[in-house]
Amino acid sequence: MGDPGREEYKIQSFDAETQQLLKTALKAGRLECAELADLGQDEALCLAEEMQSLSWIGAFCSPQNRNPGAVDLEKVANVIVDHSLHDCVFSKEAGRMCYAIIQAESKQAGQSVFRRGLLNRLQQEYQAREQLRARSLQGWVCYVTFICNIFDYLRVNNMPMMALVNPVYDCLFRLAQPDSLSKEEEVDCLVLQLHRVGEQLEKMNRQRMDELFVLIRDGFLLPSGLSSLAQLLLLEIIEFRAAGWKTTPAAHKYYYSEVSD
Repeated sequence: MGDPGREEYKIQSFDAETQQLLKTALKAGRLECAELADLGQDEALCLAEEMQSLSWIGAFCSPQNRNPGAVDLEKVANVIVDHSLHDCVFSKEAGRMCYAIIQAESKQAGQSVFRRGLLNRLQQEYQAREQLRARSLQGWVCYVTFICNIFDYLRVNNMPMMALVNPVYDCLFRLAQPDSLSKEEEVDCLVLQLHRVGEQLEKMNRQRMDELFVLIRDGFLLPSGLSSLAQLLLLEIIEFRAAGWKTTPAAHKYYYSEVSD
C-alpha cells in the first residue's frame, strides 16, 4: 500500500470534479488511491464516471441510477486494460480493482459482463503479444504484470482460473527465452511474477513449471549476454523455488545485500 499522503498529493493534480469522483469511487469501492491516482485526467474521468454509475457497488450515486444493466462495464474493463499497458505501477495493483468490480457485479446483478470483457481483452492482447513486445518492451512487461496480477486475484470456486494458466505460462516462457534474458526489464519481470504466482502455477501444472525452470537454468548458464544483475536474479529465483517458494534468511541477506550494493 502506498503512502496515503503521497497519493493524496498526486490526486490533487486533477480538477476538483475529477478529484471528487475518484475519492468517492475509491471510498465506495474500497479501493486504494494508489490504484487510480496515476491515471491521466481523461481516463480518470471516464473510469470514475463509470464507477460512479455502479450504484450496486456502494451507496454513492442517486437512486435513479440503480440499474446495473445501464452501466458500460465492458468500457470500464477496456479503460483498466489500456492504462495497465502503459503504466506498470498501475498494472501491479489493477487486479485488486478488477476483483472488487467482479465481486460487486456478481453479488448485486448476478452477471459477469465485466469479467467477460476483461478476459476477452486479455485474450486479444495475448494473441498479439509478439507484436506488442516488438512495438513496446514496456507495454509487454506491463501486460505480463497485469495478466499475472489478474491470475493472482481472480478465483472460480476459490481456485485460480484454469483459462489463464496456459496464457500466463506462455508469457513467462517468452520471458525466459535468450533474447529476453539479455534485457534486465524482462528478467526482472520474470522473477517478480514467479515470486507472485509461481507457487500457484506449479500447483496447476507442475510439468510446465519444470520446463520453465530448465529454460531459466539454461539461461543462467549463457556464456554471454546476461548482465550481473540478471544472473543474480535468476539464481535467486532458482533457489527460491528449490526452497519451496520461500526465501531463507540466509538467501534474503545475501541477495538483497547484493542488489542494494
